[in-house]
Formats: sequence, C-alpha cells, structure tokens
Amino acid sequence: MKGQKQQYVTIKGTKDGLTLHLDDTCSFQDLVAELEEKLALNQRHEEGGPYLPVRLKVGNRYVTSDQREELQALIRSKKHLAVDSIESNVISKEEALELKRETEIVSASKVVRSGQILKVQGDLLLIGDVNPGGTVIAEGNIFILGALRGIAHAGCNGNRQAVIAASIMKPSQLRISDIMNRAPDYHQDDRNEMECAYIDEFGKIVVDRLQLLTHLRPNLTRFEGGI
Repeated sequence: MKGQKQQYVTIKGTKDGLTLHLDDTCSFQDLVAELEEKLALNQRHEEGGPYLPVRLKVGNRYVTSDQREELQALIRSKKHLAVDSIESNVISKEEALELKRETEIVSASKVVRSGQILKVQGDLLLIGDVNPGGTVIAEGNIFILGALRGIAHAGCNGNRQAVIAASIMKPSQLRISDIMNRAPDYHQDDRNEMECAYIDEFGKIVVDRLQLLTHLRPNLTRFEGGI
C-alpha cells in the first residue's frame, strides 16, 4: 500500500488570521501547486467570511523577489485573503552584509575638526575630540572617548533608543532621531565624568551620568546576559 502523500503546506487559523507553514525541502513548483489547492479548499469553508491576513513561514528556504511576487499574487487571487508577511530564516549575502553594516561598531581615532563630517551606518566609537563646527552622525549610538564640543546626531534614521556618550559633554547641538537640543539643560562645570544623552519618556533629550545607561537602555550591550 502506498504511503500517504507528504504535505507541503500546513494551514493554521489564529485570532490574527491564517498562518501557513510551507515545506522548505520540496521544489517551489510543488509548493505552489499544493498551496493553491489548499487555499481553494479553505476558501470554500471561509466563503463570505471576514478579511483574513495571511502570514507565510517558509522556514530555511530562500525566497527570491519573483517567488515572493508569485506567492503574493496567488494569495491575492483568493477572496478575503491578503499577505501580511513572508518570513524566512534565510537572507541573501547582500542582506547579511547590510545587516552587519547597520549593527557593527565603527571605530575611528581622529579629531573631527570644524567643517568636517564623520558619518557611519552602525554605532560610532570615536577616540578623539569633536571640535566646535565638527559633526558626527550615526544610524546607531555615538560613543566619544574625548570632548564633544561640536554636533552629534545619533539614530539618524529614526532610532529614538539611540544614545550619545562623551568623556566631556559640551556640544553645540545634540540630535537623537528627529529630536534636537541646541542648549542641553545641564551643567558640567563641576563634573569630571563621562555623560550620556538620551530621549526620556517625555520625548526630550536629557544629559545625565553614564552609569544610568545600564538601567535606561538595558539592551544596549551585546554581551550575553548583559552587563
């Protein structure tokens, strides 16, 4: 007796819609054929039902842009269904390199002088000063082992959790995401310690002792188990 045909598509209904678990070992053509068959069967049961978002989980299969479009078109062709997300455990080399650039710490040992701009994609670790008229910009956090007397802009792509830290915090301007503070509300004349700037719960940039960062941003460290 022949064994039962292996199922390539498993459909699970949730309160948020449908989740489709797709086999990652079969051919893409076989996967699409079974997906169309099962969606047609499921549609007969859901005829006249409410709009349902669909999440596709493709496991360890890399899905090209053309294959994504094919899956989306197939689901859009069914009434009351629309793709909410396509989730894969696999990304391309280009996507991996972009992720690395966005999350890595870029270190530089220099003085950023007036008129100069230093910009990085990830976090910036600057060993040196930022002079008045100099600018440092990062998509992530900014850490300065030196004096910040110019402009610092962290989280420039919209990350409001980004922070700015400096050994000597006397900036002409601080920016985090879309929030700007030209005259930080603090006095460092009597301080001799590193400080950090962050956006508080009221949406304002404040400057305080660096030691507070472990409590304010517990996920800042990338070491296992935290600091």
